[in-house]
Amino acid sequence: MFGQSDLLSEYQQAYLSVINKPITSAPLMAIDLEMTGLDPQQDQIISIGIVPIEPSSMPLSIPLAKAQQIMINIDGSVGQSAAVHGIVDHHLSSALTLTQAMEWFVEKTKGHILVAHHAPMDIAFLQSHLFKTNGRAIKLPFIDTLALEKQRLLRQHDVLKEGSLRLDACRQRYGLPTYSGHDALTDALACAELFVAQVNSIGDINTLSAAEFISI
Repeated sequence: MFGQSDLLSEYQQAYLSVINKPITSAPLMAIDLEMTGLDPQQDQIISIGIVPIEPSSMPLSIPLAKAQQIMINIDGSVGQSAAVHGIVDHHLSSALTLTQAMEWFVEKTKGHILVAHHAPMDIAFLQSHLFKTNGRAIKLPFIDTLALEKQRLLRQHDVLKEGSLRLDACRQRYGLPTYSGHDALTDALACAELFVAQVNSIGDINTLSAAEFISI
């Protein structure tokens, strides 16, 4: 359980206060997770990266100095998942406990709308792990950059080829570079940059609220 204050209740109240703000002034947080597998009920989160997206004259900017990443000390071994994310067991020996990591995540992202690529996967893991550590379910409002790109391509009557919605493929369509690294922080940054590009490609963005981008 988290501390004496009910952080999860505060968390939900905080996001309710921001979802109706214009997308250009709503607090946003791009996230990415590295996991031991793809099953939110059985597999574990190894690492979390967060990158804020803030209002600016552009109309959004990414303050890199505020980007953060944590590691989580899991039960057992990372196993074959190390081939995907490059994190091996000894990297986690001094990492945060799951309870510490979930409290950190709630504190850092409170009052922000989450942004992720293929967001339902990351959200399912976070919800499962928050339930494990706090014994209650929580709704996490999120914006899925993959879903936004899919909608845009379908409106243009483009054919969705295999792999066309991968993060790197989506970024290439906006002229964004390919990052050679693959970790939670790099992927969260890549997602943040993609979302800013997606927003900039929309005409009269100031008329749109955050709620119009959100899935819950």
